[in-house]
Amino acid sequence: MRKIVIKISLFIAASALTQVTFAQSNEDIINWYNGKSPGMETDAAYKLLKGKTPKSVIVAVIDSGIDIEHEDLKGKIWINSDEIPKNGVDDDKNGYVDDVYGWNFLGNSKGENLNEANLEKTRILRDLSKKFNGVDSASVSSDLMEEYVLYKKVKGEVETDREMYSGYLGQIDMISSMIDQVPAIVGPAIGKKEYTMKDLQKWNPKDEQMVQLKEFAMAIESGELSKEVMDEQRQQIETMVKFNLNVDYNDRALIGDNPHDFNDKSYGNSDVEGPDALHGTHVGGIIGASRGNGLGGDGVADNVKLMSLRAVPNGDEQDKDIALAIRYAVDNGASVINMSFGKGYSPHQKEVFEAFKYADERGVLLVHAAGNDNADVDKEPNYPAAKYSFQTKPLDHFLTIGASTKNAKGELAASFSNYGQTMVDVFAPGFEIYNTVPQSEYKKLQGTSMAAPMVAGVAALLKSYFPSLSMKEIKQIMLETSSKYKGTQQMLPGSDQKVDFASLSVNGGVVNVKNAVKKCLELEKTKK
Repeated sequence: MRKIVIKISLFIAASALTQVTFAQSNEDIINWYNGKSPGMETDAAYKLLKGKTPKSVIVAVIDSGIDIEHEDLKGKIWINSDEIPKNGVDDDKNGYVDDVYGWNFLGNSKGENLNEANLEKTRILRDLSKKFNGVDSASVSSDLMEEYVLYKKVKGEVETDREMYSGYLGQIDMISSMIDQVPAIVGPAIGKKEYTMKDLQKWNPKDEQMVQLKEFAMAIESGELSKEVMDEQRQQIETMVKFNLNVDYNDRALIGDNPHDFNDKSYGNSDVEGPDALHGTHVGGIIGASRGNGLGGDGVADNVKLMSLRAVPNGDEQDKDIALAIRYAVDNGASVINMSFGKGYSPHQKEVFEAFKYADERGVLLVHAAGNDNADVDKEPNYPAAKYSFQTKPLDHFLTIGASTKNAKGELAASFSNYGQTMVDVFAPGFEIYNTVPQSEYKKLQGTSMAAPMVAGVAALLKSYFPSLSMKEIKQIMLETSSKYKGTQQMLPGSDQKVDFASLSVNGGVVNVKNAVKKCLELEKTKK
């Protein structure tokens, strides 16, 4: 699920208004992730690479789609030279008609596209309800008990979530109406009819209610809270209730395939942008937006081709789409595959793992976002997983990425980021990332979805300038050369507890491009 973190959701999800952090201007945040540590020092790395000629590297982006005509992605889109555009023929005989820029697994041959989808637990509930609805546990045979337990579990979760999100809609209406009232209350309290952020910061109310009102006013003044923001929040919540958590909505009807049959591959279309490519375009920009052209934020890799594989809807992705997208990427020359998605349930884990193995055996690096639930994924799985229960040995070409911030003094791990000392490999910038969105526009987004493409971009950059290195070697170099924060006390995501940053991942660091390039240059000299 492409879950973008909207900080204002704190106003709805809890009363802890003081947790809200306020945005700086775009000038303050553009490219911070490419700058000095705790950024990745990407800009410094390119100075070390002067005089070296890079080779082009293909990075597959399995996501919601990419705006392939974005001004900052010109020349950065992969083109299948074996396919003749729009002739309705599968010229390269790979099973995909007119797949010039990639493939859309969320569409049909008529050109229609799926956008809103169920959560996986909703699909599971719909399927199991046919078998267990109204059935008492006492009448369930032992061979069906595991399924029955799963049915009861997802039924409880879906019902609880529907009730919670439906309740949020009323809170949104209340907050929206308060936005107009705040100046009339705060102005007299401060003594200024028209006040600024500095005035609010100087204000020191004693009453608890006025303290919260101050935080509310600061959110409005900074732009973090507005009617437009609340409308966006309302749309997301309405989508949750109407589509994501609605068992009566069959999200696969439009596509027409059998999502449980991985041999049924005759579906999809060539529309690699789709109806809502905001998430995928932002991810693609982080990896490879043009550097130094004064537009938006700079991508990490300067000689990359982005292959768009649309498989992530506004809801949970299907295991089948992900498995087929991975195989497509490998078969069409991708060196790196970015996977900024995840979900709590995966009914076809073995099929997805077989696709991972397919990539792993061919030396293709898989980079996966850890997830945005501030959860310990060692205990609460986020699929696809770094390691499955049936897996006999770890994959050599798989990385799971947590999100870091620009504040190394106590808040290095983003408050929303998942973590795990065995299941999350390393962290990378994923907080307030300014980059490309559709229609040649730019936006600040955050999430581990933004952290994963940072690492995918670094891997592509290193492969581009040091093509003799294998992706396994590049993975190891990125981990070895990360900026280590072992021993520093940082906030545990989602809590007010401080822990050793090393306890949040295997590596205990944040990816650092300059250090990685230095290591590659040293290896290059040694080999010579």
